[in-house]
Amino acid sequence: MMLSLLHDNLDYLLWGNLAQGQPGGLLLTVGISLAAGVLATLGGLAGGVALCMGGPRLCRVLNTLVQILRAIPVLMLIFWCYFLLPILFGIDIPGVLTVIAALALINAAYLSQSVKAGIDAIGDGQWRAAQALGMTRWQALRYIILPPALRAMLPSFVNQWITLLKDSSLAYVVGVAEFTFVATQINNREQVYPLQIFGLLAIGYLLLCSALEWLGRRAGRMPA
Repeated sequence: MMLSLLHDNLDYLLWGNLAQGQPGGLLLTVGISLAAGVLATLGGLAGGVALCMGGPRLCRVLNTLVQILRAIPVLMLIFWCYFLLPILFGIDIPGVLTVIAALALINAAYLSQSVKAGIDAIGDGQWRAAQALGMTRWQALRYIILPPALRAMLPSFVNQWITLLKDSSLAYVVGVAEFTFVATQINNREQVYPLQIFGLLAIGYLLLCSALEWLGRRAGRMPA
């Protein structure tokens, strides 16, 4: 029964209606997570560096923004992006892009705090040594502070990426045909195999999260 169910629905679970130009399922989940993860990482790095290197006024603004984003539930932020972005830009924005924007914003807020904490954890002696060598503060950050700080941040980054991957399942609320959405569609059609269908869903997310964790461990063992 399990094999028959998997055989009949595997293509739809893996990539949705890709043949009709409508990617979905596991493929779309990976795409959303990858795009949002890259944007969140870049935003988190920029925000964390700005919190450490910026002036008091900039830091107050960024801290306020981070606190607001961290206080908003992911589901609510997805709804806000879905309904507000088309109004702000005056164009029809696909639901996939609004979900990517919401996930990138909220995870960048969390990652910026991880980056700030990683930079702050490097002792003042490293900064003074770099300045003694004639480096500017920005050169010291780039060449002396960030390399060991990024290695220390890696576990926090991996945890946040895994959280982002799981939060991508909330895209179903705005009709984005990602992995959870197509699994629910299959369950509604079959009606008699919910345990098997959502068991496959759980296995899919487990494999994706395990792959992220494995990549994080490999990256952590790479030479500096």
